[in-house]
Amino acid sequence: MRTTIGWQSTGDGSTRLERVAIERRDLRDDDIAVRIDFCGVCHSDLHRITGALGEGVLVPGHEFTGTVTAAGAAVTGFALGDRVAVGTVVDSCEACAMCQAGQENYCYERPTTTYGGLDRVDGTKTQGAYSREYVLRETFAYRLPDTLDAAGAAPLMCAGITMWEPLRAAGIGPGSRVAVAGLGGLGHLGVKLAAALGAEVTVLSRTPGKADDARKLGAADVLVTTDDARLAAARGRFDLILDTIPAPHDLSPLLRMAVMDGTVAVLGYPLPTTVSVMDLIQGRKKLTASGTGGRRHTAELLGFCAEHQITADVEVLPSTLNQEALTRLGQGDIRYRFVLDLSDLDQPAS
Repeated sequence: MRTTIGWQSTGDGSTRLERVAIERRDLRDDDIAVRIDFCGVCHSDLHRITGALGEGVLVPGHEFTGTVTAAGAAVTGFALGDRVAVGTVVDSCEACAMCQAGQENYCYERPTTTYGGLDRVDGTKTQGAYSREYVLRETFAYRLPDTLDAAGAAPLMCAGITMWEPLRAAGIGPGSRVAVAGLGGLGHLGVKLAAALGAEVTVLSRTPGKADDARKLGAADVLVTTDDARLAAARGRFDLILDTIPAPHDLSPLLRMAVMDGTVAVLGYPLPTTVSVMDLIQGRKKLTASGTGGRRHTAELLGFCAEHQITADVEVLPSTLNQEALTRLGQGDIRYRFVLDLSDLDQPAS
Protein backbone atom coordinates (compact mmCIF):
# COMPACT_ATOMS: atom_id res chain seq x y z
CA MET A 1 0.00 0.00 0.00
CA ARG A 2 0.98 3.62 -0.57
CA THR A 3 0.55 6.18 2.20
CA THR A 4 -0.33 9.84 1.81
CA ILE A 5 -1.71 12.63 4.02
CA GLY A 6 -5.18 14.13 3.87
CA TRP A 7 -8.10 15.71 5.71
CA GLN A 8 -10.81 13.46 7.10
CA SER A 9 -14.20 14.29 8.61
CA THR A 10 -14.94 13.34 12.19
CA GLY A 11 -18.39 11.87 11.54
CA ASP A 12 -19.95 13.92 14.35
CA GLY A 13 -21.97 16.24 12.10
CA SER A 14 -19.52 19.13 12.35
CA THR A 15 -17.38 20.59 9.57
CA ARG A 16 -14.17 19.83 11.48
CA LEU A 17 -11.56 17.87 9.51
CA GLU A 18 -8.57 16.05 10.97
CA ARG A 19 -5.18 15.60 9.33
CA VAL A 20 -4.64 11.83 8.94
CA ALA A 21 -2.54 9.29 7.08
CA ILE A 22 -4.46 7.74 4.16
CA GLU A 23 -3.70 4.45 2.46
CA ARG A 24 -3.79 4.36 -1.33
CA ARG A 25 -3.61 1.11 -3.25
CA ASP A 26 -0.48 -0.06 -4.99
CA LEU A 27 -0.72 0.75 -8.68
CA ARG A 28 -2.55 -1.74 -10.85
CA ASP A 29 -1.43 -2.07 -14.45
CA ASP A 30 -3.87 0.59 -15.72
CA ASP A 31 -3.48 2.99 -12.80
CA ILE A 32 -1.77 6.33 -12.47
CA ALA A 33 -0.75 8.08 -9.25
CA VAL A 34 -1.47 11.82 -9.16
CA ARG A 35 0.15 14.34 -6.87
CA ILE A 36 -2.82 16.57 -6.06
CA ASP A 37 -1.99 20.24 -6.33
CA PHE A 38 -5.45 21.86 -6.14
CA CYS A 39 -8.86 20.58 -5.07
CA GLY A 40 -12.10 22.55 -5.26
CA VAL A 41 -14.47 22.77 -2.30
CA CYS A 42 -17.91 21.74 -3.52
CA HIS A 43 -21.18 22.46 -1.72
CA SER A 44 -21.87 18.72 -1.83
CA ASP A 45 -18.69 18.27 0.26
CA LEU A 46 -20.33 20.41 2.91
CA HIS A 47 -23.55 18.35 2.76
CA ARG A 48 -21.66 15.09 3.10
CA ILE A 49 -19.14 16.17 5.75
CA THR A 50 -22.00 17.25 7.99
CA GLY A 51 -23.82 13.94 7.51
CA ALA A 52 -26.70 14.98 5.24
CA LEU A 53 -26.40 11.68 3.35
CA GLY A 54 -25.61 9.60 6.43
CA GLU A 55 -22.18 8.49 5.28
CA GLY A 56 -20.12 8.91 8.44
CA VAL A 57 -16.36 9.43 8.34
CA LEU A 58 -14.91 10.31 4.93
CA VAL A 59 -12.12 12.16 3.10
CA PRO A 60 -13.93 14.62 0.81
CA GLY A 61 -12.88 16.23 -2.48
CA HIS A 62 -13.86 15.32 -6.04
CA GLU A 63 -12.67 18.08 -8.38
CA PHE A 64 -8.91 18.29 -8.60
CA THR A 65 -5.87 18.92 -10.72
CA GLY A 66 -2.36 17.61 -10.31
CA THR A 67 0.64 15.90 -11.86
CA VAL A 68 1.26 12.26 -12.76
CA THR A 69 3.98 10.84 -10.52
CA ALA A 70 3.75 7.12 -11.33
CA ALA A 71 2.11 4.89 -13.92
CA GLY A 72 1.20 1.21 -14.13
CA ALA A 73 2.75 -1.14 -16.70
CA ALA A 74 -0.22 -0.90 -19.12
CA VAL A 75 -0.71 2.86 -19.02
CA THR A 76 -0.44 4.44 -22.47
CA GLY A 77 -2.25 7.78 -22.19
CA PHE A 78 -0.08 9.55 -19.64
CA ALA A 79 3.59 10.00 -18.82
CA LEU A 80 5.30 11.15 -15.64
CA GLY A 81 4.99 14.89 -15.23
CA ASP A 82 1.77 15.25 -17.25
CA ARG A 83 -0.80 17.69 -15.90
CA VAL A 84 -4.15 16.02 -15.29
CA ALA A 85 -7.65 16.80 -14.06
CA VAL A 86 -9.99 14.39 -12.27
CA GLY A 87 -13.68 14.68 -11.44
CA THR A 88 -16.39 12.91 -9.52
CA VAL A 89 -16.21 9.45 -11.12
CA VAL A 90 -13.10 7.25 -11.04
CA ASP A 91 -14.50 3.96 -12.38
CA SER A 92 -17.61 2.32 -13.82
CA CYS A 93 -18.69 -1.02 -15.27
CA GLU A 94 -17.99 0.29 -18.81
CA ALA A 95 -20.44 -2.29 -20.23
CA CYS A 96 -23.97 -0.97 -19.52
CA ALA A 97 -25.93 1.29 -21.87
CA MET A 98 -25.01 4.41 -19.90
CA CYS A 99 -21.30 3.65 -19.97
CA GLN A 100 -21.43 2.80 -23.67
CA ALA A 101 -23.05 6.19 -24.26
CA GLY A 102 -20.22 7.98 -22.45
CA GLN A 103 -22.41 8.66 -19.40
CA GLU A 104 -20.42 6.75 -16.81
CA ASN A 105 -21.87 9.06 -14.17
CA TYR A 106 -25.16 7.16 -14.63
CA CYS A 107 -23.64 3.68 -14.73
CA TYR A 108 -26.38 1.09 -14.10
CA GLU A 109 -23.95 -0.82 -11.87
CA ARG A 110 -23.27 2.40 -9.94
CA PRO A 111 -20.25 4.54 -10.76
CA THR A 112 -17.31 4.46 -8.38
CA THR A 113 -17.25 7.97 -7.00
CA THR A 114 -14.04 9.77 -6.09
CA TYR A 115 -14.92 9.56 -2.42
CA GLY A 116 -17.46 7.57 -0.48
CA GLY A 117 -17.68 4.93 -3.22
CA LEU A 118 -16.56 1.32 -3.36
CA ASP A 119 -13.53 0.19 -5.35
CA ARG A 120 -14.69 -2.27 -8.02
CA VAL A 121 -11.76 -4.65 -7.45
CA ASP A 122 -11.16 -4.88 -3.71
CA GLY A 123 -14.35 -3.30 -2.29
CA THR A 124 -12.55 -0.69 -0.20
CA LYS A 125 -14.08 2.74 0.37
CA THR A 126 -12.73 5.48 -1.88
CA GLN A 127 -11.08 8.43 -0.11
CA GLY A 128 -11.20 11.82 -1.77
CA ALA A 129 -8.89 14.55 -2.91
CA TYR A 130 -8.45 16.67 0.20
CA SER A 131 -5.15 14.80 0.19
CA ARG A 132 -1.74 14.90 -1.44
CA GLU A 133 -2.03 11.82 -3.67
CA TYR A 134 -4.74 9.94 -5.52
CA VAL A 135 -4.57 6.64 -7.42
CA LEU A 136 -7.06 5.87 -10.20
CA ARG A 137 -7.51 4.17 -13.56
CA GLU A 138 -5.99 6.25 -16.33
CA THR A 139 -9.24 6.19 -18.35
CA PHE A 140 -10.93 8.36 -15.74
CA ALA A 141 -8.26 11.05 -15.73
CA TYR A 142 -8.11 13.86 -18.29
CA ARG A 143 -5.21 15.74 -19.73
CA LEU A 144 -5.30 19.30 -18.39
CA PRO A 145 -4.80 21.77 -21.26
CA ASP A 146 -1.61 23.78 -20.86
CA THR A 147 -3.50 27.05 -21.32
CA LEU A 148 -5.74 26.52 -18.27
CA ASP A 149 -4.68 27.62 -14.80
CA ALA A 150 -4.53 24.52 -12.59
CA ALA A 151 -6.31 26.11 -9.62
CA GLY A 152 -9.07 27.69 -11.69
CA ALA A 153 -9.55 24.50 -13.70
CA ALA A 154 -10.15 22.24 -10.69
CA PRO A 155 -13.83 23.27 -10.25
CA LEU A 156 -14.50 22.55 -13.93
CA MET A 157 -14.39 18.87 -13.00
CA CYS A 158 -17.57 19.06 -10.91
CA ALA A 159 -19.17 22.51 -11.04
CA GLY A 160 -18.25 23.02 -14.68
CA ILE A 161 -19.42 19.68 -16.01
CA THR A 162 -22.60 19.92 -13.90
CA MET A 163 -23.44 23.06 -15.88
CA TRP A 164 -22.17 21.79 -19.22
CA GLU A 165 -24.27 18.62 -19.55
CA PRO A 166 -27.71 20.31 -19.29
CA LEU A 167 -26.55 23.08 -21.62
CA ARG A 168 -25.58 20.51 -24.22
CA ALA A 169 -28.67 18.36 -23.63
CA ALA A 170 -30.88 21.41 -24.26
CA GLY A 171 -29.01 22.31 -27.46
CA ILE A 172 -28.10 25.77 -26.21
CA GLY A 173 -26.42 28.03 -28.76
CA PRO A 174 -26.82 31.39 -30.52
CA GLY A 175 -30.39 32.64 -30.16
CA SER A 176 -31.07 30.66 -26.98
CA ARG A 177 -32.22 32.33 -23.80
CA VAL A 178 -30.78 30.88 -20.60
CA ALA A 179 -31.45 31.88 -17.01
CA VAL A 180 -29.16 30.99 -14.12
CA ALA A 181 -30.74 30.92 -10.66
CA GLY A 182 -28.05 31.50 -8.06
CA LEU A 183 -24.69 33.07 -8.81
CA GLY A 184 -22.40 30.85 -6.76
CA GLY A 185 -19.83 28.18 -7.49
CA LEU A 186 -22.11 26.44 -9.97
CA GLY A 187 -23.98 29.44 -11.29
CA HIS A 188 -21.04 31.63 -12.24
CA LEU A 189 -19.70 28.85 -14.45
CA GLY A 190 -23.16 28.38 -15.93
CA VAL A 191 -23.13 32.04 -16.94
CA LYS A 192 -19.67 31.81 -18.49
CA LEU A 193 -20.40 28.62 -20.42
CA ALA A 194 -23.84 29.64 -21.68
CA ALA A 195 -22.53 33.02 -22.83
CA ALA A 196 -19.59 31.37 -24.61
CA LEU A 197 -22.07 29.09 -26.40
CA GLY A 198 -23.75 32.22 -27.76
CA ALA A 199 -26.83 32.34 -25.55
CA GLU A 200 -28.43 35.43 -24.04
CA VAL A 201 -27.97 34.89 -20.31
CA THR A 202 -30.01 36.29 -17.43
CA VAL A 203 -29.08 35.84 -13.78
CA LEU A 204 -31.97 35.33 -11.36
CA SER A 205 -31.17 36.80 -7.95
CA ARG A 206 -33.08 37.81 -4.84
CA THR A 207 -31.15 41.10 -4.66
CA PRO A 208 -29.48 43.39 -7.21
CA GLY A 209 -26.14 43.24 -5.39
CA LYS A 210 -24.49 40.89 -7.89
CA ALA A 211 -25.56 42.75 -11.01
CA ASP A 212 -22.10 44.09 -11.85
CA ASP A 213 -20.46 40.71 -11.30
CA ALA A 214 -23.10 38.97 -13.39
CA ARG A 215 -22.47 41.23 -16.34
CA LYS A 216 -18.69 40.84 -16.03
CA LEU A 217 -19.20 37.08 -16.21
CA GLY A 218 -21.17 37.43 -19.44
CA ALA A 219 -24.80 37.91 -18.39
CA ALA A 220 -26.90 40.33 -20.40
CA ASP A 221 -29.37 40.99 -17.60
CA VAL A 222 -30.14 40.43 -13.93
CA LEU A 223 -33.73 39.73 -12.90
CA VAL A 224 -34.44 40.43 -9.24
CA THR A 225 -36.89 37.72 -8.23
CA THR A 226 -38.42 39.80 -5.42
CA ASP A 227 -39.66 42.26 -8.06
CA ASP A 228 -43.14 40.88 -8.77
CA ALA A 229 -43.66 42.99 -11.89
CA ARG A 230 -40.44 41.83 -13.54
CA LEU A 231 -41.10 38.26 -12.49
CA ALA A 232 -44.54 38.35 -14.15
CA ALA A 233 -43.08 39.92 -17.29
CA ALA A 234 -40.56 37.06 -17.56
CA ARG A 235 -43.27 34.41 -17.87
CA GLY A 236 -42.49 32.02 -20.74
CA ARG A 237 -39.18 33.71 -21.53
CA PHE A 238 -36.36 31.16 -21.12
CA ASP A 239 -35.45 28.04 -23.07
CA LEU A 240 -33.41 26.67 -20.16
CA ILE A 241 -33.21 27.63 -16.51
CA LEU A 242 -30.19 26.32 -14.61
CA ASP A 243 -31.32 26.09 -10.98
CA THR A 244 -28.17 26.11 -8.84
CA ILE A 245 -29.76 27.16 -5.53
CA PRO A 246 -28.23 24.89 -2.82
CA ALA A 247 -31.18 24.95 -0.41
CA PRO A 248 -34.90 24.04 -0.37
CA HIS A 249 -36.95 26.43 -2.53
CA ASP A 250 -40.15 26.69 -4.56
CA LEU A 251 -39.72 25.53 -8.16
CA SER A 252 -43.00 27.03 -9.38
CA PRO A 253 -41.67 30.53 -10.21
CA LEU A 254 -38.85 28.98 -12.24
CA LEU A 255 -41.19 26.70 -14.17
CA ARG A 256 -43.44 29.63 -15.02
CA MET A 257 -40.48 31.46 -16.60
CA ALA A 258 -39.70 28.60 -19.00
CA VAL A 259 -40.97 28.78 -22.59
CA MET A 260 -43.36 26.16 -23.90
CA ASP A 261 -41.36 22.91 -23.95
CA GLY A 262 -38.69 24.73 -21.97
CA THR A 263 -36.60 23.10 -19.27
CA VAL A 264 -35.78 23.75 -15.63
CA ALA A 265 -32.67 21.79 -14.63
CA VAL A 266 -32.33 21.35 -10.85
CA LEU A 267 -28.61 21.18 -10.11
CA GLY A 268 -27.94 22.69 -6.70
CA TYR A 269 -30.11 20.76 -4.24
CA PRO A 270 -29.92 16.94 -4.34
CA LEU A 271 -32.39 16.25 -1.54
CA PRO A 272 -36.16 15.58 -1.71
CA THR A 273 -38.42 18.38 -2.92
CA THR A 274 -41.97 18.84 -4.23
CA VAL A 275 -43.36 20.22 -7.48
CA SER A 276 -46.81 21.24 -8.69
CA VAL A 277 -47.75 19.14 -11.69
CA MET A 278 -49.94 22.01 -12.88
CA ASP A 279 -46.81 24.11 -13.37
CA LEU A 280 -45.54 21.41 -15.72
CA ILE A 281 -48.84 21.17 -17.58
CA GLN A 282 -49.03 24.90 -18.25
CA GLY A 283 -46.75 25.06 -21.28
CA ARG A 284 -45.62 21.43 -21.40
CA LYS A 285 -42.62 22.28 -19.24
CA LYS A 286 -39.80 19.88 -18.51
CA LEU A 287 -38.24 19.41 -15.09
CA THR A 288 -34.93 17.65 -15.13
CA ALA A 289 -31.74 17.27 -13.15
CA SER A 290 -28.16 16.31 -13.80
CA GLY A 291 -25.35 14.74 -11.83
CA THR A 292 -21.88 15.87 -12.94
CA GLY A 293 -20.91 14.20 -16.22
CA GLY A 294 -19.47 11.31 -18.17
CA ARG A 295 -16.15 11.01 -19.96
CA ARG A 296 -17.36 12.18 -23.37
CA HIS A 297 -18.80 15.46 -22.20
CA THR A 298 -16.02 16.07 -19.65
CA ALA A 299 -13.36 15.84 -22.34
CA GLU A 300 -15.51 18.08 -24.55
CA LEU A 301 -15.84 20.62 -21.74
CA LEU A 302 -12.10 20.84 -21.15
CA GLY A 303 -11.51 21.42 -24.85
CA PHE A 304 -14.20 24.12 -24.96
CA CYS A 305 -12.80 25.84 -21.87
CA ALA A 306 -9.29 25.81 -23.33
CA GLU A 307 -10.61 27.34 -26.56
CA HIS A 308 -12.55 30.06 -24.74
CA GLN A 309 -10.17 30.50 -21.79
CA ILE A 310 -12.82 29.65 -19.20
CA THR A 311 -11.92 28.71 -15.64
CA ALA A 312 -13.69 29.21 -12.32
CA ASP A 313 -13.26 32.41 -10.34
CA VAL A 314 -11.52 31.01 -7.28
CA GLU A 315 -10.14 31.93 -3.89
CA VAL A 316 -7.18 29.66 -3.18
CA LEU A 317 -6.50 28.74 0.44
CA PRO A 318 -3.86 26.47 1.97
CA SER A 319 -5.49 23.17 2.88
CA THR A 320 -4.88 23.87 6.57
CA LEU A 321 -7.62 26.51 6.24
CA ASN A 322 -10.21 23.97 5.12
CA GLN A 323 -12.38 24.90 8.12
CA GLU A 324 -12.48 28.53 7.03
CA ALA A 325 -13.44 27.46 3.51
CA LEU A 326 -16.27 25.21 4.70
CA THR A 327 -17.61 27.77 7.19
CA ARG A 328 -17.60 30.61 4.70
CA LEU A 329 -19.09 28.37 2.01
CA GLY A 330 -21.99 27.58 4.33
CA GLN A 331 -22.48 31.33 4.83
CA GLY A 332 -22.31 32.08 1.10
CA ASP A 333 -19.18 34.17 1.70
CA ILE A 334 -17.28 33.31 -1.49
CA ARG A 335 -17.08 34.62 -5.04
CA TYR A 336 -17.16 32.02 -6.39
CA ARG A 337 -15.32 28.80 -5.55
CA PHE A 338 -12.85 27.87 -2.85
CA VAL A 339 -9.87 25.81 -3.96
CA LEU A 340 -7.49 24.16 -1.52
CA ASP A 341 -3.74 24.20 -2.22
CA LEU A 342 -2.58 20.77 -1.04
CA SER A 343 1.16 21.54 -1.16
CA ASP A 344 1.13 22.42 2.54
CA LEU A 345 0.59 18.73 3.32
CA ASP A 346 4.26 18.23 2.41
CA GLN A 347 5.10 20.02 5.66
CA PRO A 348 5.01 18.32 9.08
CA ALA A 349 1.86 18.81 11.12
CA SER A 350 2.10 21.86 13.38
